[in-house]
Amino acid sequence: MQKIKLNDEVIIIAGKDKGSMGTVTKITDAKVVVEGFNIAKKHVRANPNAGVTGGIVDTEMPMAISNVAIYNTKTKKADRVGVRTDKDGNKERFFKSNGDSIV
Repeated sequence: MQKIKLNDEVIIIAGKDKGSMGTVTKITDAKVVVEGFNIAKKHVRANPNAGVTGGIVDTEMPMAISNVAIYNTKTKKADRVGVRTDKDGNKERFFKSNGDSIV
């Protein structure tokens, strides 16, 4: 089970955007894309057949999953995530600081 999932509210804990909060929009194996952060300028070649104009475009780049931590709304801080099984035998994620399950 992944500890950080799509649409989780996270805090960036390392890098140029340290201390910022955002929502996870994409996840690969070891990288995440956080909405509005880790912006880089990319040079895009024009493609008239596809209707793409060329130029310099700002894009959100992936960052290492270790550089983000999930945001705990009760403690208003970054928190670690654990995995446990509930009464029905289903796995659930929980905050390590206070033991509340993550919805």
